[in-house]
Amino acid sequence: MCVAVLEQIQRDASAALKAGDRERTGALRMLASELQKAAKEAREQEVDEIAVLQRERKRRLESAEAYRDAGREDLAGAEEREAQVIDEYLPEQMGDDELRRIVEDTVAQSGATSQRDMGKVMSAVMPQVKGHADGKRVSAVVREVLTP
Repeated sequence: MCVAVLEQIQRDASAALKAGDRERTGALRMLASELQKAAKEAREQEVDEIAVLQRERKRRLESAEAYRDAGREDLAGAEEREAQVIDEYLPEQMGDDELRRIVEDTVAQSGATSQRDMGKVMSAVMPQVKGHADGKRVSAVVREVLTP
């Protein structure tokens, strides 16, 4: 695991605690805990900290959506703020034009012609955009490109 990411998160959590920012401190401690848990589970293997961060971000956004559907705007906002904290540690997101170009190139190379080929295209695109575009966004672009 890239210890630098975990150490940075721990330093930031300490600074947030000293600044009295309880919400940020909680979010950062949760992230540190998830990264440590992933490292423990991986043992000898390298931990993909980007995947851990993306998974936690996705959980927060899904929870925010569920809270919003239940009419709990306060809890939805808290989850979205945690997702924003996680965003700070993820690589910069790829632009729409660049993502579309990668998808179009992959579709051309794979010979995909319809929605039935979506799985093949997705499995080829995701490694290329790892950490720089989430699956939901990639899926939407692939669907758009494969729709005649």
